[in-house]
Amino acid sequence: MAILATSIVSGCAQKQAANSEQAEGSNNRVLVLYYSETGTTKTVAQELQQQLQADIEGIEAVEPYSGNFQETIQRSQRERESGTTPELKPLKSQIADYDVIFLGYPIWFGTYAMPIATLVKANDFAGKKIVPFCTFGSGGLNTSSEDLKKALPKASIQKGYGVRTARVAAAAKELNRFLIENGYKKGTVDKLSDYSAQQPVTEQDKAIFDAACSSYQFPLGTPVTVGQRESAESTDYQFTVKSRGMDGKEGTSTIFVTVGKEKDAKPEFTEVVR
Repeated sequence: MAILATSIVSGCAQKQAANSEQAEGSNNRVLVLYYSETGTTKTVAQELQQQLQADIEGIEAVEPYSGNFQETIQRSQRERESGTTPELKPLKSQIADYDVIFLGYPIWFGTYAMPIATLVKANDFAGKKIVPFCTFGSGGLNTSSEDLKKALPKASIQKGYGVRTARVAAAAKELNRFLIENGYKKGTVDKLSDYSAQQPVTEQDKAIFDAACSSYQFPLGTPVTVGQRESAESTDYQFTVKSRGMDGKEGTSTIFVTVGKEKDAKPEFTEVVR
């Protein structure tokens, strides 16, 4: 028994040491690489860098975008239509030195911003783990992640993190959970339950949806069904929504809404998944 106990203790100690060594090695080989036009994505990137204690670098276009919404939309639309991408300043970081790259960007036209299109044309990121993170008006994490998978077939695109620009103040807490849950950071968090099965929307559900979404600049549609989950910090809703696109065709989207448990908390919509 003594020999067995010693063996177990020794094995546990070795496993703990190996895990510690692996974590330290991973931290030394993590890069937060991002493009930010207005500074919102940069805020999230800096929070990531701080929590991970990783290296960080911003991507810069040789001809910067103006920061004006309409001008950026017009320029990026011209680039998309012509099949051109903006020239970038050379990176100081050596991609080959890193195992894991957190790749950040704002969402333009439902996917990653044009400077990222240039980046992925010039780098195949072969053998690298790519963790997307993005900022958006309504959504785009899922579509941009799929586009990265197509553009970088030699890389391993991991589950990503996205946050609405209007909710960027919530990024620090959400990133803490995201990093711990996905093994990039040590710590513990309470496991979130699954959403309940979808049920027809009640008047109370509709009021919560309207309070969260009615101030958004574009119509988000009509909620039809909803699932719900509870956590120590919030009540979360998963709405199935019917809407019409610009082409007039009816479509279905999923809209996530959260209501904090603090006094006077207001419903906030966190993401649209189309």
